[in-house]
Amino acid sequence: MSVRRAWSLLGGFRRARLRLRRGDAAGPTAAEDGGQGGGQGQDDLPEVTVSLWASRTRELHETGMRTIARRLPSLIAQSTRLAWRAGRADTLVTISLNVAAGVFTAFGLLATTGVLTALFSAGPTPERVRAALPSLALVAGAAALRAGLQAAAGWAQARLDPKVERLVELRLYEATTAVELAALENSEFLDDLKRAEGRGMRSATMVVQHAVDVLTGVVGLLAAAGTLGILHPLLLPLLLLTALPEGWASVRAARMRYVMELRMIGALRRKWILSDLMADRRHAAEIRSFTMRGFLLGEYDKVAAYQRGVELDLARRQTIVRVFGDMMQGAATGGVYAALGLMLWAGAVPLAVAGTAVLAIRSGQTSLVNLVFAVNRCYEEGLYFGDYLDFCEEAERRVPRRPATPSPAGLPADFGRITVRDVRFTYPGADDPSLNGISMEIRRGEVVALVGENGSGKSTLAKILAGLYDPDGGEVAWDGVALNTVPPEAVWDHVAVIAQEYTHWPMTARQNITMGRAATREELLAAARASGADEVVDGLAHGYDTLLDRRFKGGAELSGGQWQRLAVARGFFRDAPLLICDEPTAALDARAEHHLFERIRTHADGRTVLLITHRLASVRHADRIYVLEGGRVIEEGDHATLMARNGLYADLYGLQAAAYSAAPQRTQG
Repeated sequence: MSVRRAWSLLGGFRRARLRLRRGDAAGPTAAEDGGQGGGQGQDDLPEVTVSLWASRTRELHETGMRTIARRLPSLIAQSTRLAWRAGRADTLVTISLNVAAGVFTAFGLLATTGVLTALFSAGPTPERVRAALPSLALVAGAAALRAGLQAAAGWAQARLDPKVERLVELRLYEATTAVELAALENSEFLDDLKRAEGRGMRSATMVVQHAVDVLTGVVGLLAAAGTLGILHPLLLPLLLLTALPEGWASVRAARMRYVMELRMIGALRRKWILSDLMADRRHAAEIRSFTMRGFLLGEYDKVAAYQRGVELDLARRQTIVRVFGDMMQGAATGGVYAALGLMLWAGAVPLAVAGTAVLAIRSGQTSLVNLVFAVNRCYEEGLYFGDYLDFCEEAERRVPRRPATPSPAGLPADFGRITVRDVRFTYPGADDPSLNGISMEIRRGEVVALVGENGSGKSTLAKILAGLYDPDGGEVAWDGVALNTVPPEAVWDHVAVIAQEYTHWPMTARQNITMGRAATREELLAAARASGADEVVDGLAHGYDTLLDRRFKGGAELSGGQWQRLAVARGFFRDAPLLICDEPTAALDARAEHHLFERIRTHADGRTVLLITHRLASVRHADRIYVLEGGRVIEEGDHATLMARNGLYADLYGLQAAAYSAAPQRTQG
């Protein structure tokens, strides 16, 4: 993240600060406030788009338990299908062992009745103890088996979690790396991607875990309820009476935390931005040169102090709820014991059954509280997991649907002519087209240049020629074969791109050139020598095996010009019939720029080069020059023809030539 980009995210702070101080959840009013400030003297906090970070938190806060109960079965089924695809054996073992553990829970409770009956019977104490031993052994055996089954179920679930995580990660990244490039220019699509990649993807394993917790809670509750039903039907309402207060307190406290997270989203995002600014080496020089250390620390402390206040307030309110819940539970427990006493007094249940009922009620109470909490968490994570599923489905719909095999004509290994006919293209969300009826021709072995002012459509046209964008209208064809009739990979294999914006891959120098392709040493060295990257690699400690990222031990860092030479080398290494050079000399000095264009001309011998540059001295020797303005071709020809026409090209060329030829004025001493 650049300092400029980060600082733009920190603008417009006062309104959100005032809203957060009042305790309002950042709802729709955050977007409808119209940009008005919060008044003089308010500390600053960021204005954020809540829908991106908290839409599901708000939906959860506004959802009642009835809605949760209605949607829960489909969510459980969805998570079960996901777990089944990730690992059938582990899913089956997890479910089976949890059910079996519940059976032994019920068996142990019923066996407890035999223990208590023997102990409470008449006769000498040693005889009563001996009579209780068989039932006591059953209780101990049931407890041991239940513990073993639960441990085995936990182990199976621990095996399942990374499988689920791997499955959802692969699906997301398979979609994002295959989706049409234009989708990544769409702000709504990028917002959806952020939600899916963040909380959505993390929620996949949590949904499965909480679904298992729901199953465990249901089994435990059924075990306790079944035991009570066998002992006496009137004991079942007592179980519900004791469990509800604590369940209510747990859900209420959880909801308070969700609302707090909604309020804190803006502050936490601001903390993340500030921490990135202060800790990342990319910003270190500018922070020091502009003496921003004190300012950034002060801003960070403001947010941290606000966060601390909100969390302390949450702890206070949660404590009040839990204390009230405990009081209600205490009253309910007292009522249960009173009811058991009345049943004993009336002779409705024997003393041993009453003792077992107390244990069953305590067990059922714990299971019901855990169940309510698991249902709440499962539903919460299910909302975020729904974001992930929705995004994956949308991304998969936006993967280019082309034939799995080339058209009958096939994309030629080389080409004689590339034709562009009436190509139009508009970026998602843009009002005006970037290309508006472009037609041109590129012949084999030519050096063709695209020139024009910023925003004229040069780079967009290059991406369409490279098969990275599909035009909204018109056609690009290689020897009559339209690019939209062949798989995208078939196009990309025939094109090499040296772009202005290239990636600094945190890999070795060799991998930065070969980009995952197999290469002989001769092929690697040829590309490096042709681009001048061999001079860069010669200065590295481990040569081509040097890791180019200083964040790792033994890693090296390169200058902008050195990185650009590697980017040129990877374009040369591809040895494709069409080489697209989009501002390839942006980070080079004048001498390096001259040498690079000489190398491109040498490397292009017999190949076709599409050159995009603002430095018009470099296009003088192009076979053909297309001048773009407003997404249209307004001039075409070689350098001499365009200069004679005295149009836009001649004007731009003259401005640059004048800047170089103007002699500096000498002052008279």
